[in-house]
Amino acid sequence: MATKIRLQRNGRKSYAFYSIVIADVRAPRDGKFTEKIGTYNPNTDPATVDLNFDRAYHWVMCGAQPTDTVRTILSKEGVYMKKHLMGGVTKGAFTEAEAEAKFEAWKNNKQSGLAALKAKQDEAKKAEAKARLEAEKKVNEEIAKKVAEKKAVEAAANAEAPAEEAAPAAEATEAPAEA
Repeated sequence: MATKIRLQRNGRKSYAFYSIVIADVRAPRDGKFTEKIGTYNPNTDPATVDLNFDRAYHWVMCGAQPTDTVRTILSKEGVYMKKHLMGGVTKGAFTEAEAEAKFEAWKNNKQSGLAALKAKQDEAKKAEAKARLEAEKKVNEEIAKKVAEKKAVEAAANAEAPAEEAAPAAEATEAPAEA
């Protein structure tokens, strides 16, 4: 039986979520499968992959052929790196312990690179939020100045209006006193 490692689509319309499965070549995309070895969610940033590494490695070593997308996922997760290193062990280039050490070094280097990328993205988000806050403060200050000017004009108009109203009222009170 020829087997493939491929994606099985789940999720709603316009929001795909995939299972990584081992299936017979003749089975339909979302049909019968032999084993589910992980999930892939391309909707997050970066895409989320949950993979059973040991089972994926087992199936790759058994000769299961991955699709292009799954090959990329397995490569990023290190399945093909481990396969490459174990090929060197079988050829006698180095021991299995050295291969494991090289694989762990590669994995740690990749993790540190991902952590640095995540920190850079977080820093960019904080800088963007700070810039938006500064712009909003500037707009609020301009609005406050306009409101203050408007209130000053209204206060000046109100100060003049009582003085004008008081003058006719004073004349009115003086006029009956004369009579």
